[in-house]
Amino acid sequence: MRFEGKVAIVTGAAQGIGETYARRLAAEGAAVVVADVSVDKGKAVADGIVADGGQALFVETDVSSAESTQVMAAAAVAQFGGIDFLVNNAAIYGTMQFDLLLTVSWDYYRRFMAVNMDGVLLCTRAVWPHMKQRGGGAIVNQSSTAAWLYSGFYGLAKVGVNGLTQQLAHELGGDGIRVNAIAPGPTDTEATRAQVGEGYTKELVKGMALKRLGTPDDMAGLCLFLLSDDAAWITGQIVNVDGGQVFRA
Repeated sequence: MRFEGKVAIVTGAAQGIGETYARRLAAEGAAVVVADVSVDKGKAVADGIVADGGQALFVETDVSSAESTQVMAAAAVAQFGGIDFLVNNAAIYGTMQFDLLLTVSWDYYRRFMAVNMDGVLLCTRAVWPHMKQRGGGAIVNQSSTAAWLYSGFYGLAKVGVNGLTQQLAHELGGDGIRVNAIAPGPTDTEATRAQVGEGYTKELVKGMALKRLGTPDDMAGLCLFLLSDDAAWITGQIVNVDGGQVFRA
């Protein structure tokens, strides 16, 4: 129960990797805010955590809206007394359009980046004063190996997440707040199956050092470590969890 007495917000927690993050944090004692635009699924995750004996609250949240992220933070403080952890997991992914940077609809591109990149900053801005009041905390951002591969505007958004991670680590370090990122490789989720398809995932796996797709639990192990006191002197890092898909210096 290493997170007993701690309060965590997980965005995009209504399904997939985000749901696993929320459930694993709650299982180790954290009170969890399940923040998502998907109301029915988000409520189901929060209710499930409570049914299992944990503490959870669903808050409908659009991470691209400054007002919505402020409501999210305020709800966490009102319900649980403060904020210690933030996991910036929300993204447009499972329903993502495929297009080139040169031809993608400008309106779609702006909306996509508002969620997948700007949402990280907006959520961080919303929780930072509350974390500071608690004497510090930790933030984990969801990047992707797409940041090092050709992957259009999705990869570009993740490059932005990596840059935000490093910049915010310096801006928040003086307040005792650590900021790191996880870069998953191909992971077996409903969203990935919808986007990539079984045939292409088999080809991806052939080029990886470990010949299988990742799982949400593979990501959760690192996420919880980076939030924990075991990572007390780790900040500004982007860590791949990808079965050896990407090798980088």
